[in-house]
Amino acid sequence: MAQPARRSATYEDLMGVPDHLVAEIVDGELLTSPRPGVPHALAASMCGVDIGGPFGRGSGGGGSAPGGWWILDEPELHLGADVVVPDLAGWRRGRLPNLPDGATIELAPDWVCEVTSPRTSRLDRVVKSRVYARAGVTHLWLVDPLGQTLEVYRLEGSHWVVAAAFDGVAPVRAEPFDAVELDLSRWWTRGADRA
Repeated sequence: MAQPARRSATYEDLMGVPDHLVAEIVDGELLTSPRPGVPHALAASMCGVDIGGPFGRGSGGGGSAPGGWWILDEPELHLGADVVVPDLAGWRRGRLPNLPDGATIELAPDWVCEVTSPRTSRLDRVVKSRVYARAGVTHLWLVDPLGQTLEVYRLEGSHWVVAAAFDGVAPVRAEPFDAVELDLSRWWTRGADRA
């Protein structure tokens, strides 16, 4: 007996998900995940501060701050039929001169950062990374606060290639934000020596 055709999830389905869950639609499927734990929240917050501080100012090119980006926490992205909520996303202001007034953004970001957890690792690494590649996001960062790692990917054609990988608490420079040094020790709830 043939299986009935699966109905694609709608935005109305997404809006019906309880507030304590993060809801997304990928390839017509409604996906939910729990709100992040403290290590995840700290890593996302500190990454946002470290990137948004120097790069989120003005149009760039002036003073010592690079500027020239919009950096947002958990924006709701409508990328074709997919609705995703990355932990952080950034747009070069040359591509997105003004932020929209609504709750969603349809223009693919230039950079996305996903902070992984044991519950979301497959979703972030496999499912959502395909969505970002398909949409033309040029850089993807995967941050693992428990493993204390930062993986930097660059889109080449339609495939992700590893641009760099960092672990522990060493200061790093990571594209596309390599104009500033990042102190990864600020991103973890425990020092690398206690891992």
